[in-house]
Amino acid sequence: MSRIGRKPINVPGEVTVTLDNSVITVKGPKGSLTRELHKDIQVSLEENVINVTRPSEHKLHRSLHGTTRSVISNMINGVTEGYSKTLELVGVGYRANKTGDKLVLNVGYSHPVEITPEAGIEFEVPTQTQIIVKGINKERVGEYAAKIRAVRAPEPYKGKGIKYQGERILRKEGKAGKKK
Repeated sequence: MSRIGRKPINVPGEVTVTLDNSVITVKGPKGSLTRELHKDIQVSLEENVINVTRPSEHKLHRSLHGTTRSVISNMINGVTEGYSKTLELVGVGYRANKTGDKLVLNVGYSHPVEITPEAGIEFEVPTQTQIIVKGINKERVGEYAAKIRAVRAPEPYKGKGIKYQGERILRKEGKAGKKK
């Protein structure tokens, strides 16, 4: 059995979970999330505890068991606490600004790069070299953080670019001089 899949999920008091066939809806203080789950995985809700079970030991069912439990747990955590990812800009003249709800990046191109968030995602720019992506959907927060990082990924020689907070960039040695 899946160790993660077997764990029950406790639903906090301020969260409402509704199951309709294979569609789960989670409502909480920060918003609402809906997701369609795989039809073979059974999800049961009894007295503010969610249990996820699989019908057989088939490889597909085994792989979906823990994944489904984690997805539901992330949805509950998202509507109560939310998720955030922090990015850092490293490089001379690299900076980020927020105009309205858009994020404007100046990262060494001849033009500024604008990124518009979708509903449920918001950007914070506490300093010119730091960006915080916030939202209730863990997948979307990670996707937008990756989209921002892809604008100017860190290069291995000087480490310039946009990186996740705490990310270690493997550095390469520069060109070696002529040996005599």
